[in-house]
Amino acid sequence: MAEAKVKEAPPEEEAVEGEEGEAPPAKKKPPLMMLIIIGVVALLVLGGGGGAAYVFLLKPKPDAAHAGKDAKKPEKKKGKDEKGKKDDKAAGQVREGPDGVLFYTMPDVVVNMQTADGRPTFLKLKLTLELPDQATVDALDPNMPRLQDMFQTFLRELRPEDLSGSQGSYQLRMEILRRVNLVIAPSHANAVLIEEMLIN
Repeated sequence: MAEAKVKEAPPEEEAVEGEEGEAPPAKKKPPLMMLIIIGVVALLVLGGGGGAAYVFLLKPKPDAAHAGKDAKKPEKKKGKDEKGKKDDKAAGQVREGPDGVLFYTMPDVVVNMQTADGRPTFLKLKLTLELPDQATVDALDPNMPRLQDMFQTFLRELRPEDLSGSQGSYQLRMEILRRVNLVIAPSHANAVLIEEMLIN
């Protein structure tokens, strides 16, 4: 019977062909090569994402017992130095100078200045304080918020013409030195050095 059914099927196809005169449209199947390419691309994307997740998120950190030589070294705490002071951009940098003085470079000060025409003008100062000893440096760090406030309130009242010429920069240094000494009293700074002054 199976043979009879097979023989009957071709006459139906011929009848359909005879009615239209053309072959019936066959359903298009995606070629095998296209399916393989799509499978490989999907495998690469998923495998790459999984590998990246493992490397960046799930990779275990070595224990101190497995670290070997590194286990003996004490870890340094980030953000703090040996004395427990914060080591960030808000803290100044200290360098030794001649004759035992210390140079304390303060964080940059940027203020908006007053102008006659109301045009926004900015002043950027990079200041270094000449200090007699380490005790004065130690007095500066806890008073840094007061110094920053003093700079902001004093410098905002200045106009660009107040800072013109050598006389303007000399007066600026003297006024800043006087105010710094008021904030850190009874300690005192020897001098204020202007490393950079930009008016924009």
